[in-house]
Amino acid sequence: MQQSAVPELARADTRPIHWVATATAVAGVIALSSLVQPGPATAAQPTHATEARPAPAPTATTPPGTTGVTFPLDCGPVEAVVAHQADGDLDGDGKPETVAVVHCDAAMGTPPDAVYVLTRSTGDGRPRIVATLVQPTDRLTVTDLGLSARTVTATLLGYSSDDVPSCCPDVRKPAAWRWNGHAFLRSTPADTRGV
Repeated sequence: MQQSAVPELARADTRPIHWVATATAVAGVIALSSLVQPGPATAAQPTHATEARPAPAPTATTPPGTTGVTFPLDCGPVEAVVAHQADGDLDGDGKPETVAVVHCDAAMGTPPDAVYVLTRSTGDGRPRIVATLVQPTDRLTVTDLGLSARTVTATLLGYSSDDVPSCCPDVRKPAAWRWNGHAFLRSTPADTRGV
């Protein structure tokens, strides 16, 4: 007869008293575990409506586009084209404006630029021109258009006299425009120089 390595397991005969003892032990463990409760939770609790919450981020507003805008340029048989544009909030109302450099799409020469500020109409939201920063009659070409800290900046290329051909501007002037609450005021830094 072969003997088991573990003598306690060699006996396979169980009596009902063994089952009663096992059931009593399991019931005792369950009863004891219901008496022992975990400590209070230390995780962050959800915010209640009465507590202060940070203000939601402002909703971004789309700047007005230039498509479909009738610019006040007399271009004859050719169309007005937008050469450059920049977007940003110029008047501090939280809604962006668009600054557009526009000229006639001439086949030859260097047509003069105009610079317009567009905003959205309060009624239908369509773009509309609210200011003219550079007139086409000024005979200027506008480069380096930018918008920063509610200020429009650009470099204006012009002519020292009417004898200078329109292909070859010989004066370069930096310019800046800032809204003062009533109008855009232009400032010209002192470093105006020839091209």
